[in-house]
Amino acid sequence: MKLREMTRCGVLAALLAVCAWLSVPMGDQAVSLQSFGVFLALGLLGGRGGTVTVLVYLLLGAAGVPVFSGFRGGIAVLLGPTGGYLWGFLAACALYWALEKHLRPWLNTVLGMMLCYVCGTAWYYYMYAPGEIWPVVMTCVVPYLLPDAIKIFLSLTISRRLRYLVR
Repeated sequence: MKLREMTRCGVLAALLAVCAWLSVPMGDQAVSLQSFGVFLALGLLGGRGGTVTVLVYLLLGAAGVPVFSGFRGGIAVLLGPTGGYLWGFLAACALYWALEKHLRPWLNTVLGMMLCYVCGTAWYYYMYAPGEIWPVVMTCVVPYLLPDAIKIFLSLTISRRLRYLVR
């Protein structure tokens, strides 16, 4: 990667951390802007740059830097109840990168979000709530569908308008 690309990835990894810190309470859970940051990075930098951005973000968090939601960091967060969603962001980026030449950005983003749901829900189900899957889906997916749809729409709209400034 060129220095300019690395700088963009670093700046967007920092923006992703800020997005993770911004959250709106929703019942006993909170909706953060992490997925918005992930899909904004993909929209602005493409699959390769977005994947590197999320990888840098996850490595910073694993090293203990408080970049995750709730100003948390460390391996325990990556292995905790929501860790599957964090790993799902990386899987979503890899999928976006693999399909970006074949599919429209909005479809790539929706498929990426679905993959993130699958990774996170499977992780939570396997590690914390084995038994019936539907209660886990009702807790981990359904309440977030509308907020995530809004975040996807905003990330696509903003990245489309700012892409020319970044490249």
